Amino acid sequence: MPTDTDNLPQQMPSTTWPTSPPTMGEAAAPSRGAAEFNAPRIPDRKANGSSNGSSAAKLATHRWARWLHVYTSMIALVIVLFFGITGITLNHPDWTFGDATSRSTTSGVLAADPTLGDGTIDWLTIAEEIRADYDIKGSVSDFGITGTEGTITFVNPGYSADLFFDTTDDSFDLTVEEQGFVAVMNDLHKGRDSGSAWSWVIDVAAGILVAISLTGLVMQFFLRKRRRPALITAIVGGVISIVLIWITIS
Repeated sequence: MPTDTDNLPQQMPSTTWPTSPPTMGEAAAPSRGAAEFNAPRIPDRKANGSSNGSSAAKLATHRWARWLHVYTSMIALVIVLFFGITGITLNHPDWTFGDATSRSTTSGVLAADPTLGDGTIDWLTIAEEIRADYDIKGSVSDFGITGTEGTITFVNPGYSADLFFDTTDDSFDLTVEEQGFVAVMNDLHKGRDSGSAWSWVIDVAAGILVAISLTGLVMQFFLRKRRRPALITAIVGGVISIVLIWITIS
């Protein structure tokens, strides 16, 4: 008859311990691989600090560049449109859009003696008399005397007035030329006869345009997908501009 021991497996599996079996209350030590996997990773504070600082600096630069680009664009919106449109009309001086140049000549006798007691010309008195009596605009750009004939020239954007007077009989001829609206805008574009105040406007506008260009370029460095196409486009545009300038002046 078969016994109970006949149903048992022929060989019992045995547990192999590295050195000696654990005692009561002592758990088996995990393997080296499991220990390394489960061990907490200590971040490299120095590396992370450097990375976070660089990211923060880039973010701040991008934020300031975008802020400056947006608001300078809004500030310069009107002035950029002005210089853009007048740049076209300046390149086509025959585009007057119906504005004709008007000329008028007036003759008369000066109320005040143009010469002082020492024989010199009283330029200020003559100029102020002509301004008041004939509504002359602009500033004096030139004055002088040849023999007995004196001249004073007044200029403004799109405007000029030439006074010729004789020191012997105090007679004068005044010629006023007024151009149309487009010519006035073209002179403002060039800064011609516009005075120091408008000269500052041109300087500020030019500075704003430079800021818009540079901040737009800086912003492209933070847009990874568009960085390379943008820089390639900028380089190609710069090369084309240089070639056109070279062809023009050659």
